[in-house]
Amino acid sequence: MTPTPAGARTGGDLYRADRGPEPDPGAPRDLDPVRDRAAAAADRAARAAHTEIRELHTLAELTDACDLFQRVWQPAPTNPMMNTDLMRVFAHAGGYVAGSYTGDRLTGACVALLATDGLHSHIAGVDRHARGREVGYALKVHQRAWCLARGITRISWTFDPLVGRNAYFNLAKLGAVPAAYLADFYGPMADALNGDDYSDRLLARWDLAADRVALACAGVPQPAELDDAAREVVAGIEVGPDGRPIVGRTDANVVSVAVPRDIEALRRTDPAAARAWRLAVREVLGGLLADGLVVRGFGRHGAYVLDRVPKGR
Repeated sequence: MTPTPAGARTGGDLYRADRGPEPDPGAPRDLDPVRDRAAAAADRAARAAHTEIRELHTLAELTDACDLFQRVWQPAPTNPMMNTDLMRVFAHAGGYVAGSYTGDRLTGACVALLATDGLHSHIAGVDRHARGREVGYALKVHQRAWCLARGITRISWTFDPLVGRNAYFNLAKLGAVPAAYLADFYGPMADALNGDDYSDRLLARWDLAADRVALACAGVPQPAELDDAAREVVAGIEVGPDGRPIVGRTDANVVSVAVPRDIEALRRTDPAAARAWRLAVREVLGGLLADGLVVRGFGRHGAYVLDRVPKGR
């Protein structure tokens, strides 16, 4: 065993209960009103969800968060979703590690690391007993306020483009925008939510000071509906009578790309249909993003809405 050099901190000292980077006094002053409104929005969202959100630092807190992630995703025991070592390092290095509490019970958790363009939110989950209470929304609105207080103006994360409720949450409820389609990003995952499907993901970017995001975090969703489009709309993918995808045209100014009503149930009951959806959405949505179309958002009708950006813009 290597002796500890004189004056060096031991592991217990090194991973002390730091609280992430302090608010940056050198951040642009024009962020001040945005920060103030973001903090107020975070407080309102937590109160509406009847939860308290706080950063996690102790081993007991981090272990509880790991256990929550295991319950949500139910991966193989040999492939945990997260571990206490990584969460402690992320928190100590200035990342975001937070949980939502109802009394003493942890109901949700979110882990994010510092990235080259801001913060990358790696994993967030809500215990099944707390779903439907806007706990996940409160966590993300808190994460936004936490970042703006520290001069961080962008958060990114990935999500499965086939899960319509997550697409609506990320793009309409939060106001994020997809930036890229990532095919089989994580490789095989083999958990209760993903099954044996390819792990395709959309990379979402959340510009925290944008008006669209401020409105969403103030409780005004930003869905993309087809009836607000003044130009021609075509269905790049729609849901067929048998629940499978029907691939259509993609040559109009506005293209809608539908997703299945419940991909997680479809993976259990009809894996072949689930695979057909994965490949169709990869081809159409991924192809449109690669061609430079911009996702306006996700609508209550269960589809992405993409705009063709005129050349020269």
